[in-house]
Amino acid sequence: MTSTTRPDLSDIHLGDWVDRRLPRPWRPYTRLARLDRPVGIWLTLFPCWAALVQASHGFPDLRQLVVFSLGALLMRSAGSTVNDIADRKFDGHVERTRFRPLASGQIDTPRAFAFLAVQLALAASLLLLLTPFTRLVAICVLPLVFIYPLCKRFTHWPQAVLGAAFNWGMLMAWAEVAGHIPAGAVLMWAGAIAWQIGYDTVYAYVDVKDDTRLGLKSTAILFGRHGKICIGLFYAMTAGAWSLGGWLLGMSWPYAIGMLVIGAHLAWQTWRIDLARPEVNFRLFLANVVSGALLAAAALAGTW
Repeated sequence: MTSTTRPDLSDIHLGDWVDRRLPRPWRPYTRLARLDRPVGIWLTLFPCWAALVQASHGFPDLRQLVVFSLGALLMRSAGSTVNDIADRKFDGHVERTRFRPLASGQIDTPRAFAFLAVQLALAASLLLLLTPFTRLVAICVLPLVFIYPLCKRFTHWPQAVLGAAFNWGMLMAWAEVAGHIPAGAVLMWAGAIAWQIGYDTVYAYVDVKDDTRLGLKSTAILFGRHGKICIGLFYAMTAGAWSLGGWLLGMSWPYAIGMLVIGAHLAWQTWRIDLARPEVNFRLFLANVVSGALLAAAALAGTW
């Protein structure tokens, strides 16, 4: 059983700005860090910014904003590198990933590990600018970062592990700004995990045929034809957790309006899901950048 090539579903777009503008030696590292696919960066940044705003109860300190933004960028890039290293033998057999640098032979594994070491070293250097408590919280996420790429081999819930790691910056933001992590902040983080399970399952439906053939696991494979209902339930949990979390954190009434808008947007996404059309699901995955932006905007409005 083989896949039919559909270039529109590949996450590497040959001939893009990376190929046109960057020196050839830089290109595989740029793609390894996903700098050519910034959607994941935005999906990491917006929840982190929302937490910084809520913890600061207004505009966060500029230094903290810069440090956390760089940290989110570096850790997302490092996580992508770890993922590609772990999946290098599978990616070449999956339509969406077969042009990735390791899978296509543009870079070898030792160089990828060296690049990962540089990414982690840069991320670690940012910890020197944070409080000891925040550093401790940051270190606790490392097992999740390294376990995630292996999860699809033994559990149908790799999206949950990814969501916990991807949104860890929300907990760090509270640790840095407030010196503690209140229950409302934990609920906001739990809502972000449910949100990521939802949108990453939408994404996983793009690969479901290839993953099944390779013996890999995902929530998309677990949910099967019930995926639309299950994704809708996780999106409902997202809106509920963010609403309750915001209330516990003392957000003002404009925040509730933001939650209604987010709920409507997630409901629209759920309605549009078509399990038989990967190209539609891929576009809906990308639409979650809007969800993240709405969350950050709601958090800011809730401090008025």
